[in-house]
Amino acid sequence: MSNTTPKSGRSGRDSHTARAFDIRTFIALLIGIYGVVLVLTAIFSTSDADLDKAGGVNVNLWAGIGMIVAAAAFQAWALWRPVIVPDKPPAESSDVES
Repeated sequence: MSNTTPKSGRSGRDSHTARAFDIRTFIALLIGIYGVVLVLTAIFSTSDADLDKAGGVNVNLWAGIGMIVAAAAFQAWALWRPVIVPDKPPAESSDVES
């Protein structure tokens, strides 16, 4: 899978993918960090009183796992359908009257 689309020019390409600057990558990173924090909180600081309040369900654990899965889905989406960014701005239309 190539991250360039060859078209023309000196470098042989006119566009590239956004990769790290894709908003889905930032969203995946933030949701993933929060998910890891919740999982660690669930493992290391959940008391029996907390579990009793939630009806015996470790809510932090399940929410953290869900967030990690969502982060993985966002990152997979960003890799599967990358945003193509042109290297040069589009040429102006020749229909403009002078």
